[in-house]
Amino acid sequence: MRPATELENVLGEGESLTIVCHNNPDPDCLASALALGRIAAAVGIDERRILYSGEISHQQNRSFVNLLEMDVQEFDAADVTDRDPMDLLAFVDHSVPGSNNRVPEGVPVDIVIDHHPAEDIDARFVDHRVEIGATATILTEYLRDLDIELDDRLATALLFAIRRETLGFLRGVTPDEYGAAGFLTDAADSDLLRQLSSPSVSGATVDAIADAIENRTVRGSVLISHVGRTGERDALPQAADYLATLEGVETAIVFGVVEDTIQLSARSTDARVHIGDVLHDALGDVGSAGGHREMAGGEVPLGIFADYTNDDAVFVDIVEQVISARLFAGLNLAEEE
Repeated sequence: MRPATELENVLGEGESLTIVCHNNPDPDCLASALALGRIAAAVGIDERRILYSGEISHQQNRSFVNLLEMDVQEFDAADVTDRDPMDLLAFVDHSVPGSNNRVPEGVPVDIVIDHHPAEDIDARFVDHRVEIGATATILTEYLRDLDIELDDRLATALLFAIRRETLGFLRGVTPDEYGAAGFLTDAADSDLLRQLSSPSVSGATVDAIADAIENRTVRGSVLISHVGRTGERDALPQAADYLATLEGVETAIVFGVVEDTIQLSARSTDARVHIGDVLHDALGDVGSAGGHREMAGGEVPLGIFADYTNDDAVFVDIVEQVISARLFAGLNLAEEE
């Protein structure tokens, strides 16, 4: 039985569907949630909602939600606990309660569709394909197999998500992404795609990226930088993307203090480096970190530094020193020459 048919059968047993996005959802997660909701509607589930935690602050993500007129609601744990068996819970683009989401550990999950590395996934329906370049690719396959009609809004969302997740078909792309894009292209709105691809950038984001450029440290082909304390969490992946293009740089990691956590974003084109494993090994004992060979991220609570100092400037300096030292050690590089 094909995965699409298995999913259809599970959805057919429910009366409502709650789709939980991962923290600070990106276009791949949001488009996948939109597509799963469309499949649920075709099966006959009238009560559907998409929940997210964290922020939708990246200008591209905000544009995605606004231009596509997505109805997304802030996550509340009460929405997913003590559910009726007919109230289905789905994860898209993530897979384990408590990992990159605020769902309490132990909450039963009905549906998981993801392409990120993960272990101990437990759900009634699991489609976990780490070899695929985007979760949106998997959802596109379902729509095609189930012969669900595409409108321009959904086709645009999925096509943009696949393009963004693969950096324009340059990162982690497989033949499945090209096939999905070919299927989606005729139905997509080209004008809307252009608007999504070129959102306005805030001055605060530019400042954070400038700080990352200024604070960079390079050891061989590895670049590590920080932005200090910032309210622009989504400037970190943008800075990592940019710094990874510098001549001679094959691995770039950018981190910063965002509210009560340390956020990290990493990129690598070095075939010898699995950047997801590097972050996990360097920070997994104090936070949550990991991802793909070429793209990864992490989050470390500031609580581990609670007893260091009450001076915020000194505190941020200590955070930068400790995190940089862990990253250099994880990459088997000396922090100072």
